[in-house]
Amino acid sequence: MTMHSRPADRAPLIAVAHGSRDPRAAATVEELVHAVRLREPGLEVRTAYLDHAPPTLASALCGLDEAVVLPLLLTAAYHSRVDIPAALREASARRPRLQVAYGDTLGPHPLLVGALERRLAEAGVTPGDPGTAVVLVSAGSSDRRANLVIARMAREWARARPWWSVTEAFASAAAPTPEQEVARLRRAGAPRVVVAPYLLAPGHFADKVARDTREAGADVVAGVLGAAPEIVSVVLERYGQAVRRPAAVATA
Repeated sequence: MTMHSRPADRAPLIAVAHGSRDPRAAATVEELVHAVRLREPGLEVRTAYLDHAPPTLASALCGLDEAVVLPLLLTAAYHSRVDIPAALREASARRPRLQVAYGDTLGPHPLLVGALERRLAEAGVTPGDPGTAVVLVSAGSSDRRANLVIARMAREWARARPWWSVTEAFASAAAPTPEQEVARLRRAGAPRVVVAPYLLAPGHFADKVARDTREAGADVVAGVLGAAPEIVSVVLERYGQAVRRPAAVATA
């Protein structure tokens, strides 16, 4: 099934996050959604979670005839390509009159590097410092395409700034691990090694990355992206794109 109908310009936004058993993750998502509401006070924004936290996407869609569903995910992989479309097909089967536009994932987007640099600056790192090697840490995916996006993002960031280097690492499902990359950079003679988590919210991955990379010799580990102003801007841009050009919901 494909969603063909175009929702009205102010269709409610359903922001779908991964979900976590760690309550800090939902609190961070709610902080981000609150910031979106403050930026666009006329827009109704609801949250939904794929796992571990309520409400489900079906519950968030309750009572609506139209909506824009936006994945609060940093890369397009299994959740955005399979899980959310499946949930939308199920919701539509129960409610055939429901009109949904499905938005793109947050990344890749140029503003996300700005959010990463914001978090590094908050941790005391001067953006573009030529004596600093940056490890860009993604959650990682079994989908090779998603990991290649992170590798390309690291290369482009390195070209845009005079860092000592920018290289990618993955908290799961792919190599190198963050601690492996920190250790490699230390052996390579990097004067200073800092870690930039490409993670939206705190939780298991963020804690493990911080602990393991510090043990491996990282000088600084920045905070997660959270409700950075750049993230708010990307959310609203993706919403606008979905309203103007609704994406088809995949059937597989």
